[in-house]
Amino acid sequence: MANPIKWVNALSTRPSLEAAVAEVVECVLKSLPTPADLGLVFISSAYASEYSRVIPLLKEYLSVPVLIGCGGGGVVGMNAQGEAREIVGEPAISLSLAHLPNVNVHSFHILADQLPDLDSSPDAWVKLIGVSPADQPQFILLADPFSSGVNDLLRGLDFAYPGSIKLGGLASASAIGLQSGLFYFSEQKPNSTTLYREGIVGIALSGNIILETIVAQGCRPIGQIYQVTHGERNIMLELAIEDNKEAKSCDPQPRPPLEVLRDLIQSLSDGDRQLAQHSLFVGIARDEFKQQLNQGDFLIRNMLGVDPRVGAIAIGDRVRPGQRIQFHLRDARTSAEDLELLLKAYRQDPAKSTEVAGALMFSCLGRGEGLYGEPDFDSKMFCHYLSQVQLGGFFCNGEIGPVGDTTFLHGYTSVFGICRTKE
Repeated sequence: MANPIKWVNALSTRPSLEAAVAEVVECVLKSLPTPADLGLVFISSAYASEYSRVIPLLKEYLSVPVLIGCGGGGVVGMNAQGEAREIVGEPAISLSLAHLPNVNVHSFHILADQLPDLDSSPDAWVKLIGVSPADQPQFILLADPFSSGVNDLLRGLDFAYPGSIKLGGLASASAIGLQSGLFYFSEQKPNSTTLYREGIVGIALSGNIILETIVAQGCRPIGQIYQVTHGERNIMLELAIEDNKEAKSCDPQPRPPLEVLRDLIQSLSDGDRQLAQHSLFVGIARDEFKQQLNQGDFLIRNMLGVDPRVGAIAIGDRVRPGQRIQFHLRDARTSAEDLELLLKAYRQDPAKSTEVAGALMFSCLGRGEGLYGEPDFDSKMFCHYLSQVQLGGFFCNGEIGPVGDTTFLHGYTSVFGICRTKE
């Protein structure tokens, strides 16, 4: 293959920021003899007080035309032995460099007040990004978790760039009170700020590159499928059992969601009843027209609270009458099985005609060792099925990835971005 993409990663856990930066740069430059076109840096919030020094330090050691990244409560990278590691709550920096022949790298920083109205034409979104849809760009997006307007951005990008992959995550911190940070450098914008506290930094990649995703939500459905018969904003007020013989037909006797949930919990096994006390979620069907819904056909959303007076349940998304929902549980076994199934399917797909060049992992802070009881679980499983692949990433406050043809902000999810040369 002529001019394939080359991708390398290095991880350092040195407590000194200067020493950590010097170590990762030395490692990646040894492994990447050709000039880098893109750098991605993810850095532990243990260095939060020194975020303003990250890009200046990297520029001292490294020449790369575009460099983006963010802070995280944990980072993912390859240690000196070539093993994928997940470092959470401790000093760590993960640096990926990519040589991208025949690929255009377009970078941007966007604030929430710059986003067009959602009823704007696609041209308004194209003007904001600065890349033509005809170029079929693929997006990597990093956002602050509080004021970025990321959900509106994802809807706008899906509208203007249908069929393009969008993935990434929200910056995070390992402790309350630590500020998040977004890192940005572009030779095309040499006077731009290198540390942002708000908005979204991103890149659009177009040309001889394929960016694919694996989105592992790690939940299993319980009970029956229901339709929302009455809801306001993010509050479910009435549910009715869906008639499996006809997807749009419902039980004529809607019930308060909390009553439905109490009956469901009573029907569970002892183990699942205990799990429901802390790992219960609501899945919203992503395809309202699909008749037979299975695991993976739902977007997993948090339960935010209940109102016992009226039996209402509030969830972390908007609800509307006609939506189909199913309650879900999450545990380590289900999460592991879900990820393994997706990785096996990817590896066995005959359409993958070129080798994987590199990969990114955007994982929820609620996963990792806290979920599995052992370190490096998701990253090690990824490298087991896609061996010799350089992996970098971080632990997020929300993960960006597609389900079907639509891009969503997820929780408790691991999103993998897999990069290959197109031809």
